[in-house]
Amino acid sequence: MNNLSNKIHELAVFIEFIVGSGLAIFFHVVLHNEQAGYMIFGMGILLSLVTYLVREDVEKSRNELLAQYQQVHEIPFALAQIHDEECKSKAHELIAATMKSLATLQQGYITLEDLEFYLEGARLSDQATHGIKAVDPLTSGWLSRGALLNFYQANVRAIDRGVRITRIFVTTREELADPEVQKVLAAQYRDNIDMRLAFRDELPTAVDISGRDTNSSFDFAIYDDRAVTDVFGQSSKYYGRKTCQPMEVAKYLYLFELLEHSAHTVTLENDRIILSSELLALAA
Repeated sequence: MNNLSNKIHELAVFIEFIVGSGLAIFFHVVLHNEQAGYMIFGMGILLSLVTYLVREDVEKSRNELLAQYQQVHEIPFALAQIHDEECKSKAHELIAATMKSLATLQQGYITLEDLEFYLEGARLSDQATHGIKAVDPLTSGWLSRGALLNFYQANVRAIDRGVRITRIFVTTREELADPEVQKVLAAQYRDNIDMRLAFRDELPTAVDISGRDTNSSFDFAIYDDRAVTDVFGQSSKYYGRKTCQPMEVAKYLYLFELLEHSAHTVTLENDRIILSSELLALAA
């Protein structure tokens, strides 16, 4: 159909040119009116050009409108072809999940699955040139879980390039006594990560940032103050999200400052990580 339309379009332009040229030749040869012949020929050329451009613009607008119409009605048309009630119910669930993902994209966030999240964090760590500010829950998976271990190795490579990494672990005093947790803390301390500890009962009572609060399990990182990866605090199809929107990054920078203000510096004493304040108390 499009090929036929294009052929008719080209044929119409050719006919207009032939008619204009024929009239010009008629006035020039038969009526011996050279001036009128030249004027008719020039006007014919201009009219052919104008009509050609108008047709092109109309055809382009038609194609764009048709594409938009098909895009807008693609999902309703697909739903209309589903007759089984159970299948139709599942289709509505999928559409609802897709709309949530679209809402996230509209806010400037890219949703990421579990492996994608840590892969993106490793990639941003390898690209970092100045600093990484991270907040993480204190778990033992740093030394055993493959994706998390690869992400941490990217952090170590960044430190070797001169990138400063400040990591605040959000934990409780009871978790701090766990031997496996101590191994994680000691390993990161020896790798020259500027490590802090923030206890949950000392955190600000409410910090609103993009729908999350301090009751959530904080797990995000800021790379060179230009990009953020963040784990969803609530159950979701996706594990986390990424944003490079300056306004959203600024929210995380503010949250990091609040957490850093509530965090404790640490030191390594007899192969154990303790609070710097406790060491000072022992020394006194």
